[in-house]
Amino acid sequence: MIERILLSIKQLPAFPATVQKVSELLRNEDYDVNAVVNVIKYDQGITANILKISNSAYFGVRQKIRSIHDAVIYLGQKNLLRALQTASVGRIFSKGTAGYGMKTRELWGHSVAVALMSQIVSRRIARREDATLYTAALLHDVGKLIMGEYVQESSQRIFALMESGKYSFLEAEEAVIGINHAELGGRVAVYWNFPPEIHDAIAYHHRPDRILSGDAMIPSLVYIADQFCLMMGIDGGMDGLAHRGISEVMHKYGLKEKDLEQSMLALYDELEQADELLRIVN
Repeated sequence: MIERILLSIKQLPAFPATVQKVSELLRNEDYDVNAVVNVIKYDQGITANILKISNSAYFGVRQKIRSIHDAVIYLGQKNLLRALQTASVGRIFSKGTAGYGMKTRELWGHSVAVALMSQIVSRRIARREDATLYTAALLHDVGKLIMGEYVQESSQRIFALMESGKYSFLEAEEAVIGINHAELGGRVAVYWNFPPEIHDAIAYHHRPDRILSGDAMIPSLVYIADQFCLMMGIDGGMDGLAHRGISEVMHKYGLKEKDLEQSMLALYDELEQADELLRIVN
């Protein structure tokens, strides 16, 4: 079964080269606008989405933006990256997933909420937003796109293990199927040639305490953002909060109950603003 699951990775569409290239260009604060435009303009789907997004209420445009050049200038570095990543990942999540007790698009809605929450938490902890963190959070559950059908077939055995009280959902998933959705998501990140910090954030988004080397900050913030969204009832599927709580991650970054409450309120505001953006991508 594991062999079949791993082979299924190749059935996912390639992560858009346009987004990868633009992300590289935008890492430089003094990026060349024309160079960015020249990459985007050859991808018709992304060009169309960027123009729609830049004219949306989400970004508060005051006059009609008609060219990709004007859109790149108007959106700026942070917003351009967010629009590009949200539009491109939305395509990958467009068909939803079987299994996990989720309706079509619920996984996508949860993923966007976690991505937005990751930026709220990052602003609170590090006083800045982080484009790499946003990407990792947006893709944290990508393994579920492949695992869904196998979880659906094995759901009774998975729940039986969880009801014993000895297994979290992730552990039951691995015991029954042989691999869990987070580890599988990490394999997808390797297939897409993502950097180690994105791989680790996806592969360890339920267990950042298991990272033995490297910087665990991005995986930890994805974990925190995911937990906050699940506490808010922003559905992550039938596993919900049936995962190991890791209190030391909260303590490490000095987060208290008031931070959770304030972050939740901030997310409600951001989701309301992002509603039009999500409709465009959908």
